[in-house]
Amino acid sequence: MNKLQLLSIVFITLLFFSCSNNEAAGIENEEDSASANNPNILLIIADDMGLDATPGYNVGSVKPNMPTLQSLMNSGIRFNNLWSYPVCTPTRASILTGKYGFRTNVLKVDDVLSTSEVSIQKHLDNHASGYNHAVIGKWHLSRSENHPTDMGINYYAGSLGGGVQSYWNWNLTEGGQTSSSTEYTTTKFTDLAIDWIDAQTQPWFLWLAYNAPHTPFHLPPNELHYQGSLPSDEASINANPLPYYLAMIEAMDTEMGRLINAMSDTERANTIIIFIGDNGTPNRVAQDYGSSHAKGTIYQGGVNVPMIVSGKNVTRLNESENALINTTDLFATVADIAGTGTSEINDSKSFKALFSDANADKRDYVYTELGRDSGNPDYTIRNATHKYISFEDGTEALYDLNDNPLEDPNLLDAAQLPLSDENSAIKDELVNKINEIRP
Repeated sequence: MNKLQLLSIVFITLLFFSCSNNEAAGIENEEDSASANNPNILLIIADDMGLDATPGYNVGSVKPNMPTLQSLMNSGIRFNNLWSYPVCTPTRASILTGKYGFRTNVLKVDDVLSTSEVSIQKHLDNHASGYNHAVIGKWHLSRSENHPTDMGINYYAGSLGGGVQSYWNWNLTEGGQTSSSTEYTTTKFTDLAIDWIDAQTQPWFLWLAYNAPHTPFHLPPNELHYQGSLPSDEASINANPLPYYLAMIEAMDTEMGRLINAMSDTERANTIIIFIGDNGTPNRVAQDYGSSHAKGTIYQGGVNVPMIVSGKNVTRLNESENALINTTDLFATVADIAGTGTSEINDSKSFKALFSDANADKRDYVYTELGRDSGNPDYTIRNATHKYISFEDGTEALYDLNDNPLEDPNLLDAAQLPLSDENSAIKDELVNKINEIRP
C-alpha cells in the first residue's frame, strides 16, 4: 500500500463515520434538513462479483483488499440475501424497469430491452422529482448508440457491449457517438463520474456501472491494486487467474475511493451509496460454490450477490441484514429515496425503510430466472429457509439453505427421498407461489 492509498483510506473512513454519526445523533443544520428529502443517489454496479469475492461475506477464503467498500460496510448495512439474475443483461434490465425478465423478454445475455419500457430515469422525470440522472459505464441492454437516450437517460457515457477486448483499448460511446479509448476503463469511468457530479446543480442519480472485474482478466496499473508483483503475460494469467481477478476488484475499489474523495464534504454528506454485484463470480475464479454453481446458473453462486448501502439517512451502522431482496427492488427504492411517492411498482418493492428500521416490512419470497435458447427457462424461488428450482429440462431441485447454503445435496434426488412432511409442504408452498408469479 502506498502513502496516497493509505491517506485515502483514512480520509474515507473518517468521513463516513462523521457523516453517519451526525445523522444518528440527529445533528443536522438547516441545509441538511432541507436536503433530507432529496439526497443524491449513487448506484455502483460491479460486473461479475459474487459473495465469494466480496469482503464481509462468509463465502470464499481469498478476498480482495477493499478499504473503500469496507468503509461503506462500517458506516452502513451489508445485505446478505440480494438476488440478481445469473448473467449481466437481465439483471440490468430488472433494475432499470423494476420488472422480471419474462415481462420484458430480457432473459439472456445480449437480449435487447424495448424502448417502450419505462426506465427508473423516466419514472423520476414523469414524477417531477427534480433529479438529474446519468448512466456511466457498461450498458449491455442494446448495442445501439442511441439506446440509453431512447430509454430516457439524460447523459450516457460508457461501453455499450457486454465486455471489452482490452481494458486499455475499447469503444467509448458518449452523446450517441462512439470513439476509441486507450484509457484504463475503470479509471476512465471514474473520471467521467467525477466530472459529471462536479457539474450538477440539482439532486442527482448516478448509475455507475464498472465493467470490472469482468474478463479479460489482466494486471491493472500497479498503483491501483494490492496483489503485489505479478507477471502480466497471458500464460501466467490463464494458469492462475484468481489474483488478477482480485487485483481488478481492488483497482475498482481504489477508483471508488477516488470518486468519493472528489466530492465536497457537503455533497458526500448528502449522498446515499448503493453498491451491488450484477451476478455471481465466473466459474474460473469461483470459490466454494464450484464451477457448476457459479455465474450463469441459478444456484446461489450465480444469483446471490453483495449489496452494501451507506450514506445519507442510513442510520443502521455496521449492521448485517438478512431481508430477501430482488434486483427489481432497486427501481422502487431509488424512486422512494427520490421522493416520488412510489414504494411499490411492477415487480419492485422499496427496501428504503430498512435503512433505519431493522423491523421494517420485508419480502416473503424472491424469484429469479435464466432464459435458454430452447425457450424454456430455468427459474427459482426461495423463502427464508428453502429454495426451489425448476430447470428447462423439467427436472427440479429443493434445498434447505439453512442446512446447505452451498446447495448440496438436492433434497429431490432419489437418494434423498422421500421428503419429510415439512419439506414437502414447503415445496408445495414455493411451487404455488411461483405459479402466481409466472404467466
